[in-house]
Amino acid sequence: MTADRPPLAEGVPDRLYGRRRSHPLRPRQQVLLDETLPRLRLAPGQAADPRAAFGIPVEALWLEVGFGGGEHALAHAAANPRIGYIASEVFENGLCSLLSRLVAEGEEATGPLPANLRLWPQDARHLLGLLPDGSLDRLFLMFPDPWPKARHAKRRFVHPGMLPAVARALRPGGEWRIATDDPTYQAWTAEVLAGQDLFDAPPPAEARPGGWPPTRYEAKALREGRRPLYWRVTRR
Repeated sequence: MTADRPPLAEGVPDRLYGRRRSHPLRPRQQVLLDETLPRLRLAPGQAADPRAAFGIPVEALWLEVGFGGGEHALAHAAANPRIGYIASEVFENGLCSLLSRLVAEGEEATGPLPANLRLWPQDARHLLGLLPDGSLDRLFLMFPDPWPKARHAKRRFVHPGMLPAVARALRPGGEWRIATDDPTYQAWTAEVLAGQDLFDAPPPAEARPGGWPPTRYEAKALREGRRPLYWRVTRR
């Protein structure tokens, strides 16, 4: 264990993700990782007082686990300028997708960046372990990797072993939003939430609720005939 990798619950693997990239990075992508990412990175040492890590005073703290292409995170950060938004993603191509939306080519080291946005380019589960109790007001898990094989179920973020960590980091009354189009993950999420007493978990909505920005994964699922479900879970 290191300072930025607190121990996880028994039975939960230390690494959630698979690949860190899908193909070799292009020169522009490498510059984004080298020059822009450090300007937004949340350092492990800042997790003990996460609100102080932002360039402005913030009224609440939100965390997105696995932001994919970044469109959901950027929409929320832009629409809620007084919210401190931490977006977590280990996949380098996803990080580059978000960063490329923020700065023009040639301005990677100097272009202005959102004061209320910070990035955690590591496994979000370790960040949960570093955050103070009750520090999160909202948590997003939007269309996660379903890990569909039964032997990989322990790698799913929605997991009985992870619920206490999520509950510890969320304040009472804090909201956990979950969306997935995968039937296996939908059934798994319903089963896990039904067997716990840390959260109030009403049945999921079958249409994206108001105030939930769209994502490319949702659009792809709908084009291909899959129907997402949307949970709004509240910390007791």
